Amino acid sequence: MKLIINAIRKHLGMFLTAIFFLSIETMADLLQPTFMSYIVDNGVKEQDIGKIIQYGAIMLGIAAAGALGAVMRNIFASYTSQRIGKEMRADIYKKVQTLSFENIDRLQASSIITRITSDVTQIQNFINGTMRIMMKAPITCIGAVALIILQTPQQLPMMVLIIGIATLLIGANMKLGYPRFGRQQRKLDKLNEVSREFLSSIRVVKAFGAEQQEEEKFGEAAAEFSSAGVSATRVAAVFSPLINLTVNMGIVVLLWISGTGEAGKIGRTMASVNYMTQVLFSLGMVSNILNAFVRAVASAQRVEEILQEEPVQKDGANQGGPELLCPRGSVEFRNVTFYYAGTGRPSVQALSFSVQPGETIGIIGPTGSGKTTLVSLIPRFYDATEGQVLVDGTDVTQWSMDRLRENIAVVPQKALLFSGTIEENLRWGKPDASGEEIVHASKIACADEFVEGFAEKYETSLGQGGVNLSGGQKQRLSIARALLKNPRILILDDCTSALDASTEASVLAGLREQAEGMTVFLISQRISTVMKADRILCMEDGQVRGLGTHRELLDGCPAYRAIYESQIGGKIYG
Repeated sequence: MKLIINAIRKHLGMFLTAIFFLSIETMADLLQPTFMSYIVDNGVKEQDIGKIIQYGAIMLGIAAAGALGAVMRNIFASYTSQRIGKEMRADIYKKVQTLSFENIDRLQASSIITRITSDVTQIQNFINGTMRIMMKAPITCIGAVALIILQTPQQLPMMVLIIGIATLLIGANMKLGYPRFGRQQRKLDKLNEVSREFLSSIRVVKAFGAEQQEEEKFGEAAAEFSSAGVSATRVAAVFSPLINLTVNMGIVVLLWISGTGEAGKIGRTMASVNYMTQVLFSLGMVSNILNAFVRAVASAQRVEEILQEEPVQKDGANQGGPELLCPRGSVEFRNVTFYYAGTGRPSVQALSFSVQPGETIGIIGPTGSGKTTLVSLIPRFYDATEGQVLVDGTDVTQWSMDRLRENIAVVPQKALLFSGTIEENLRWGKPDASGEEIVHASKIACADEFVEGFAEKYETSLGQGGVNLSGGQKQRLSIARALLKNPRILILDDCTSALDASTEASVLAGLREQAEGMTVFLISQRISTVMKADRILCMEDGQVRGLGTHRELLDGCPAYRAIYESQIGGKIYG
């Protein structure tokens, strides 16, 4: 609730302006039945056309004022709520940018998306409803009850009873509805997760003919969400009719008490019935807005969970670390062990080795040996559980993250491109790069040859994730993007796996020429890719099995020799 209050406080002027116009609209609604009773009792009864016209003109003026108030209230309410929703989404997005990979792994991407979209919408709708309905409902209800008592004082006991019963029903509605709406949002998280996984893996699903299996998985998640929604709305479905029944019973009693049929009381009776109807609508609005309140509070807690999340990793620049400038590129691992959250087995264990500036280190090993985990510790995607990772002799936790990462380029296993043109994607590496620099980096990565084949060349638009490119084309553009950055440390994580042998050889030759002076970590499953590196790190089960040149590992590392024989074949001589 604090989140909602703080959001309103930022736009208090606009909020109060909307409430002001809402008050005009509400007062207009409350005055109409009273003047209608004057027309009946003082005009129609006495057949006084002048009074009928007089009161009719007043009612017309009141209606015009109410209509103006409603229009202005809608304008200010919509603007304020939309502005709050926009700022809240921006705050969440900005916060997520500061979180560590470990935070995001725990929160889950699908849940973060739900909070940015659905949960913020719930809060936004509640704030909008507050300015449009919630303030109007109690004012209308209290005003209508007061005017009923003025019109027919004998209704006081009945009104107290009606309001008391309605209050109990609304309170029970809130108490039972709150946990159900929270559960509904969690089920929406799961539905989004299943949908996102299916859409991102649709090619694999179709390749394996697993549509039925995925349909069943989606159906199960959708059914759980539907069940949670039914459970949440069932509460309102039970209590709203009970509130309506209570007020309608009050109208029956009012008509029974006022049923003398005397002409002098017909106008008052009509006004009282009108006011009872307003009480009915007001209580219905209160019930609906409180249901929205329950949803909004549940959503606000989920949004606050992200906004209050503390990054697992702390920026060295904010921890009193030294003023570190551009790194030379030396990297050292000192007895490094790392566990992913929730796992009992280390992904890398007791790693110790050092890399000199400008050196190219090949990293090879079977799947799951910890290769990607190892290089993820250098730019601090994760922090070592034990031991130290040092760049230029300084623990990476002491570096400013911005300074560290602006001097490191990573080409991940899965080539990641974004919606936009090819040129816009390449400029991620260097926003102010010239056209010549872009073409030069593309040529080194052997990307220029296929880019030039497109009609719009570097202005060619890419779909989400580069869906209109092949795997090899995406990898080459990813390499070009990294080279354009001209980093001190270049991490290539099995990024040539989709290239044919000839293209890979050309890319690696260009890299050796361009990467002179860079410290390069070259991960691959193929021994032909790493064998020309200055040194090769052979990993298995998260541990270093050997470190040396290709020739040295063939002679002294059984794990490396086994990989060589399985890929190259034959005995090793010369």
